[in-house]
Amino acid sequence: MLCGKGVVAIWNGISEAGRLDFYQWHIHEHMPERTGIPGFLRGRRFRAADSETHPEFFTLYEVEQFDVITSEEYAKRLNAPTPWTRRATSHFINTSRGLARVLLSNGPGPGGAVATVRFQSAAADDQQAVDELSELVHSITPLPLLTGAHLCKADDEATQVRSAESEGRTDYDVPPNWFILLEACTVESLEEPIQAIVQHPLVRHAQVGRYVLEYTRLKTDAAAG
Repeated sequence: MLCGKGVVAIWNGISEAGRLDFYQWHIHEHMPERTGIPGFLRGRRFRAADSETHPEFFTLYEVEQFDVITSEEYAKRLNAPTPWTRRATSHFINTSRGLARVLLSNGPGPGGAVATVRFQSAAADDQQAVDELSELVHSITPLPLLTGAHLCKADDEATQVRSAESEGRTDYDVPPNWFILLEACTVESLEEPIQAIVQHPLVRHAQVGRYVLEYTRLKTDAAAG
Protein backbone atom coordinates (compact mmCIF):
# COMPACT_ATOMS: atom_id res chain seq x y z
CA MET A 1 0.00 0.00 0.00
CA LEU A 2 1.05 3.61 -0.46
CA CYS A 3 2.30 5.45 2.62
CA GLY A 4 -0.38 8.15 2.74
CA LYS A 5 -3.51 9.70 1.28
CA GLY A 6 -1.82 12.03 -1.23
CA VAL A 7 0.89 11.85 -3.87
CA VAL A 8 2.96 14.13 -6.06
CA ALA A 9 3.43 12.22 -9.33
CA ILE A 10 5.99 13.51 -11.83
CA TRP A 11 6.84 12.18 -15.29
CA ASN A 12 9.82 13.78 -17.05
CA GLY A 13 12.52 13.24 -19.62
CA ILE A 14 16.01 14.69 -19.43
CA SER A 15 18.43 15.98 -22.04
CA GLU A 16 21.68 14.10 -22.47
CA ALA A 17 23.58 17.24 -21.51
CA GLY A 18 21.85 17.35 -18.13
CA ARG A 19 21.63 13.63 -17.34
CA LEU A 20 24.53 13.21 -14.87
CA ASP A 21 23.71 16.48 -13.12
CA PHE A 22 20.08 15.36 -12.83
CA TYR A 23 21.08 12.13 -11.08
CA GLN A 24 23.42 13.88 -8.66
CA TRP A 25 20.88 16.60 -7.86
CA HIS A 26 17.96 14.22 -7.47
CA ILE A 27 19.82 11.85 -5.12
CA HIS A 28 21.86 14.31 -3.07
CA GLU A 29 19.66 17.43 -2.88
CA HIS A 30 16.16 17.18 -4.25
CA MET A 31 14.78 13.98 -2.74
CA PRO A 32 16.33 14.67 0.69
CA GLU A 33 14.82 18.17 0.59
CA ARG A 34 11.36 16.91 -0.37
CA THR A 35 11.23 14.08 2.16
CA GLY A 36 12.34 16.58 4.80
CA ILE A 37 9.10 18.54 4.36
CA PRO A 38 6.57 17.83 7.16
CA GLY A 39 4.09 15.21 5.96
CA PHE A 40 6.26 13.85 3.14
CA LEU A 41 6.90 10.17 3.92
CA ARG A 42 8.64 8.58 0.93
CA GLY A 43 10.09 9.47 -2.45
CA ARG A 44 10.78 6.95 -5.21
CA ARG A 45 12.31 7.44 -8.66
CA PHE A 46 11.76 4.99 -11.51
CA ARG A 47 13.35 4.74 -14.97
CA ALA A 48 11.68 3.49 -18.16
CA ALA A 49 11.82 -0.29 -18.54
CA ASP A 50 11.55 -0.22 -22.34
CA SER A 51 12.18 2.06 -25.30
CA GLU A 52 8.45 2.69 -25.79
CA THR A 53 7.92 4.32 -22.40
CA HIS A 54 8.01 8.12 -22.44
CA PRO A 55 8.92 10.20 -20.54
CA GLU A 56 11.93 8.29 -19.25
CA PHE A 57 11.54 9.00 -15.53
CA PHE A 58 8.68 8.69 -13.07
CA THR A 59 9.01 10.10 -9.54
CA LEU A 60 6.45 9.51 -6.81
CA TYR A 61 6.26 11.35 -3.49
CA GLU A 62 3.86 9.92 -0.91
CA VAL A 63 2.41 12.24 1.75
CA GLU A 64 0.30 11.71 4.87
CA GLN A 65 -2.71 13.72 3.67
CA PHE A 66 -3.52 15.57 0.46
CA ASP A 67 -3.41 18.95 2.21
CA VAL A 68 0.33 18.45 2.83
CA ILE A 69 0.93 19.24 -0.86
CA THR A 70 -1.25 22.33 -0.77
CA SER A 71 0.40 23.55 2.43
CA GLU A 72 2.38 26.72 3.01
CA GLU A 73 5.49 24.66 3.85
CA TYR A 74 5.51 22.92 0.45
CA ALA A 75 4.73 26.19 -1.34
CA LYS A 76 7.72 27.83 0.39
CA ARG A 77 10.03 25.16 -1.05
CA LEU A 78 8.55 25.52 -4.54
CA ASN A 79 8.96 29.29 -4.42
CA ALA A 80 12.58 29.17 -3.23
CA PRO A 81 14.33 26.82 -5.65
CA THR A 82 18.05 26.34 -5.12
CA PRO A 83 20.54 27.23 -7.89
CA TRP A 84 21.09 23.49 -8.42
CA THR A 85 17.35 22.95 -8.82
CA ARG A 86 17.12 25.68 -11.45
CA ARG A 87 20.07 24.23 -13.34
CA ALA A 88 18.92 20.61 -13.19
CA THR A 89 15.28 21.29 -14.13
CA SER A 90 16.33 23.44 -17.09
CA HIS A 91 17.20 20.13 -18.80
CA PHE A 92 13.78 18.55 -18.19
CA ILE A 93 11.75 17.42 -21.23
CA ASN A 94 8.02 16.65 -21.51
CA THR A 95 7.24 17.06 -17.82
CA SER A 96 3.80 16.09 -16.52
CA ARG A 97 3.05 16.68 -12.84
CA GLY A 98 -0.02 15.89 -10.80
CA LEU A 99 -0.95 16.59 -7.17
CA ALA A 100 -3.40 13.81 -6.44
CA ARG A 101 -5.60 12.21 -3.84
CA VAL A 102 -5.15 8.49 -3.24
CA LEU A 103 -8.68 7.12 -3.53
CA LEU A 104 -7.75 3.47 -3.06
CA SER A 105 -4.50 1.68 -2.28
CA ASN A 106 -4.30 -2.12 -2.27
CA GLY A 107 -1.55 -4.68 -1.97
CA PRO A 108 1.07 -6.03 0.44
CA GLY A 109 3.90 -3.64 -0.37
CA PRO A 110 6.14 -1.86 -2.88
CA GLY A 111 7.41 -3.60 -6.01
CA GLY A 112 10.52 -3.13 -8.11
CA ALA A 113 8.51 -2.77 -11.33
CA VAL A 114 5.80 -0.14 -11.79
CA ALA A 115 3.26 0.71 -14.46
CA THR A 116 1.57 4.09 -14.66
CA VAL A 117 -1.74 4.28 -16.54
CA ARG A 118 -2.92 7.86 -17.05
CA PHE A 119 -6.37 8.31 -18.54
CA GLN A 120 -9.55 10.34 -18.89
CA SER A 121 -12.76 9.01 -17.36
CA ALA A 122 -15.84 8.29 -19.47
CA ALA A 123 -18.05 8.18 -16.36
CA ALA A 124 -21.08 10.45 -15.98
CA ASP A 125 -19.59 11.85 -12.76
CA ASP A 126 -16.68 11.32 -10.38
CA GLN A 127 -18.68 9.11 -8.02
CA GLN A 128 -19.44 6.61 -10.77
CA ALA A 129 -15.77 6.65 -11.73
CA VAL A 130 -14.65 6.04 -8.14
CA ASP A 131 -17.12 3.19 -7.64
CA GLU A 132 -16.38 1.33 -10.87
CA LEU A 133 -12.64 1.95 -10.96
CA SER A 134 -12.36 0.85 -7.32
CA GLU A 135 -14.00 -2.44 -8.31
CA LEU A 136 -11.44 -2.73 -11.10
CA VAL A 137 -8.53 -2.15 -8.72
CA HIS A 138 -9.89 -4.73 -6.26
CA SER A 139 -10.27 -7.27 -9.08
CA ILE A 140 -6.68 -6.97 -10.34
CA THR A 141 -4.90 -6.83 -6.97
CA PRO A 142 -4.78 -10.67 -6.56
CA LEU A 143 -3.08 -11.21 -9.95
CA PRO A 144 0.24 -13.12 -9.83
CA LEU A 145 3.34 -11.17 -8.77
CA LEU A 146 1.37 -7.94 -8.35
CA THR A 147 2.28 -6.21 -5.07
CA GLY A 148 0.14 -3.07 -5.31
CA ALA A 149 -2.62 -1.31 -7.22
CA HIS A 150 -3.51 2.31 -6.45
CA LEU A 151 -6.25 4.58 -7.81
CA CYS A 152 -5.44 8.31 -7.82
CA LYS A 153 -7.26 11.45 -8.97
CA ALA A 154 -5.35 14.65 -9.62
CA ASP A 155 -6.70 17.89 -8.22
CA ASP A 156 -6.84 20.26 -11.19
CA GLU A 157 -6.67 23.47 -9.17
CA ALA A 158 -3.71 22.39 -7.04
CA THR A 159 -1.86 20.92 -10.02
CA GLN A 160 -2.11 24.10 -12.07
CA VAL A 161 -0.65 26.43 -9.43
CA ARG A 162 2.62 27.83 -10.77
CA SER A 163 5.63 28.59 -8.60
CA ALA A 164 9.10 30.11 -8.81
CA GLU A 165 10.45 26.61 -9.47
CA SER A 166 8.31 26.24 -12.61
CA GLU A 167 8.67 29.87 -13.76
CA GLY A 168 9.98 30.19 -17.29
CA ARG A 169 9.91 26.46 -18.02
CA THR A 170 8.26 25.41 -21.28
CA ASP A 171 8.68 21.64 -21.02
CA TYR A 172 5.32 20.98 -19.32
CA ASP A 173 2.98 18.48 -20.95
CA VAL A 174 -0.73 17.86 -20.26
CA PRO A 175 -1.11 17.09 -16.54
CA PRO A 176 -2.65 13.74 -15.54
CA ASN A 177 -6.31 13.45 -14.61
CA TRP A 178 -7.03 9.96 -13.34
CA PHE A 179 -4.23 7.45 -13.00
CA ILE A 180 -3.71 3.94 -11.68
CA LEU A 181 -0.31 2.84 -10.39
CA LEU A 182 0.59 -0.84 -10.52
CA GLU A 183 3.49 -2.37 -8.59
CA ALA A 184 4.89 -5.83 -9.25
CA CYS A 185 7.87 -8.14 -8.91
CA THR A 186 8.62 -8.14 -12.65
CA VAL A 187 7.85 -5.92 -15.64
CA GLU A 188 6.25 -8.89 -17.42
CA SER A 189 3.72 -9.41 -14.63
CA LEU A 190 2.37 -5.89 -15.21
CA GLU A 191 0.91 -6.77 -18.60
CA GLU A 192 -2.26 -8.55 -17.50
CA PRO A 193 -3.42 -5.79 -15.12
CA ILE A 194 -2.46 -3.11 -17.67
CA GLN A 195 -4.72 -4.73 -20.24
CA ALA A 196 -7.56 -5.01 -17.72
CA ILE A 197 -7.32 -1.26 -17.11
CA VAL A 198 -7.01 -0.03 -20.70
CA GLN A 199 -9.91 -2.26 -21.80
CA HIS A 200 -12.24 -1.01 -19.06
CA PRO A 201 -15.21 0.91 -20.54
CA LEU A 202 -14.59 3.99 -18.35
CA VAL A 203 -10.93 4.34 -19.36
CA ARG A 204 -10.28 6.68 -22.31
CA HIS A 205 -7.07 7.89 -23.96
CA ALA A 206 -4.82 5.77 -21.75
CA GLN A 207 -1.09 6.51 -21.60
CA VAL A 208 0.89 3.55 -20.29
CA GLY A 209 4.43 3.63 -18.93
CA ARG A 210 6.49 0.73 -17.59
CA TYR A 211 9.25 1.55 -15.11
CA VAL A 212 11.84 -0.05 -12.83
CA LEU A 213 12.86 1.31 -9.44
CA GLU A 214 16.13 3.27 -9.27
CA TYR A 215 16.11 4.99 -5.89
CA THR A 216 14.05 5.27 -2.71
CA ARG A 217 14.25 7.95 -0.01
CA LEU A 218 12.30 7.47 3.21
CA LYS A 219 11.26 10.02 5.80
CA THR A 220 13.52 8.18 8.25
CA ASP A 221 16.47 8.62 5.88
CA ALA A 222 15.87 12.37 5.96
CA ALA A 223 15.78 12.33 9.74
CA ALA A 224 18.97 10.27 9.94
CA GLY A 225 20.74 12.58 7.50
